[in-house]
Amino acid sequence: MQIHSSIADLRAALKGRGRVVFVPTMGNLHAGHISLMTQARAHGDTVVASIFVNRIQFGPNEDFDKYPRTFQADCDKLAAAGVDVLFAPTEADLYPEPQEYLVEPPAIQNILDGEFRPGHFRGVATVVLKLFNIVQPQAALFGKKDYQQLMVIRNMTRQLALPIDIIGGETVRAEDGLALSSRNGYLTTEQRAEAPRLYRELNRIRDALRNGETDIAKLEKGTLDALTAAGWQSDYVAVRQQSDLSMPKGVDAPMVVLAASRLGTTRLIDNIEI
Repeated sequence: MQIHSSIADLRAALKGRGRVVFVPTMGNLHAGHISLMTQARAHGDTVVASIFVNRIQFGPNEDFDKYPRTFQADCDKLAAAGVDVLFAPTEADLYPEPQEYLVEPPAIQNILDGEFRPGHFRGVATVVLKLFNIVQPQAALFGKKDYQQLMVIRNMTRQLALPIDIIGGETVRAEDGLALSSRNGYLTTEQRAEAPRLYRELNRIRDALRNGETDIAKLEKGTLDALTAAGWQSDYVAVRQQSDLSMPKGVDAPMVVLAASRLGTTRLIDNIEI
């Protein structure tokens, strides 16, 4: 596996490499990331991963400084997964001057996760567009666990007419149902045992809707109350339309139930398509 930090070196390395498939990450890789790398091989000739902890998508009181950085272990996992090229820029490589040109997503950036993390999706869209321009892939993979992020990137790619296929990878879970996340490592032993409750509660909403329940607000409130009673601090539990994350206009359209909640200081997100 080749490793490059320079934009010029990366571009030179990718010349003549056929169809390029790209998987951007912030490192601290787990089986969910590796699943995307494995899937990427089926979509092209050269698999490129990136590792970059993007400062501009973190809020002032978020965990940028303590976000786990495990570069050598990540490289070992990527090489074992058959990744061809790793782009690992420093901040000076990616932002050699202040990033004053920013991608401003539409109203979707201000709902759900965006309501509680103002500016987050602006930072995500900006760095992803910049990485797309650097790598120039024909396809890119993103996990469905970050459902709203996937939608923001998919819509940006379409509206800016970027010649890139955006592929969503299914959420990878531990045996007890907890969605794999780099932030799971923050959980204490007791919190880790409690964490699968979030997935169980989302399943409860899904099952109720499949069984004919139509009072969505009641289901959302019931889950919020159950999480609060178990010691969670929730930002939201929401049933939305898959197509645009708007409020459901009925129970017949494809929906997704999404949640963000904290155990102690660790913020967990999850979702289930219905």
